[in-house]
Amino acid sequence: MLDLRRLSIHQVTLLRQCTTPQFVAALTRNGVPCTSLWRDKTLEYGVEKTARIVADNGIALSGYCFAGLITSPDRDEAAKARDEVRRALDEAAAVKAPCLVFVAGGIDPRDKNIADARARAVDGIAELIPHARSVGVRIALEPLHPMICATRSVLSTVKLANDWCDRLGAEDIVAIAVDTYAVWWDPEIEDEIARAGKRICSFHVSDWLADTQDLRLDRGMMGDGVIDLPALRRMVEAAGYDGYVEVEIFSQRNWWQRDPDEVIGVIKDRVRTAV
Repeated sequence: MLDLRRLSIHQVTLLRQCTTPQFVAALTRNGVPCTSLWRDKTLEYGVEKTARIVADNGIALSGYCFAGLITSPDRDEAAKARDEVRRALDEAAAVKAPCLVFVAGGIDPRDKNIADARARAVDGIAELIPHARSVGVRIALEPLHPMICATRSVLSTVKLANDWCDRLGAEDIVAIAVDTYAVWWDPEIEDEIARAGKRICSFHVSDWLADTQDLRLDRGMMGDGVIDLPALRRMVEAAGYDGYVEVEIFSQRNWWQRDPDEVIGVIKDRVRTAV
């Protein structure tokens, strides 16, 4: 059974119901110790104000989500995208988040070579490492499900994330975020989580609904789908991860429609029974 002191609820889980102050109040009211901030919400409310309200309410941060999308074959576009990541790293440092969740970017119709897109992503990360190191924020490479490879991320497996980490050689600053929704299907997942070891800086949970209706916005509550979440938690903990278990549920047809206190109550129950 998960100790609720390890519970983090990602801000996106209550994206449609709550402003940032309302979200922080809901966490505090329900005794949730930690969150990962959604960048759009932080910019909407203000970075300094967000940092203050989180700190004043004693909420810890497990991450800042997200930035990246640096795979454009156009040099000027790619440079602008990297500058945007640098700004996101500064924001993450300002709110005192330990890591910035990094989403690589997809396939540009102007260049359909996926190997080239991946190479541009790795080269771009290499250029970002000095800035990340200077502000003290880790870049958390997040593999995403292959169904959104075209539009969101050419990084689809933990194996590929490990390969990129090996190539980049910056173990102090380049890490891996394991999102169960994205990687549960992978036949190599156990070996690659073990290989990742201390690179794992973030662990996200939700569930895959058998009748999922949307590529991104129809995640299930833990226990409502087909993912063996306890097995994946055992894998990351065996690899040395002992940080927060972060609930991250994009759910436009269900959980985004519900009262925040109801959602948090179900989460607290499910992380103890289904994770």
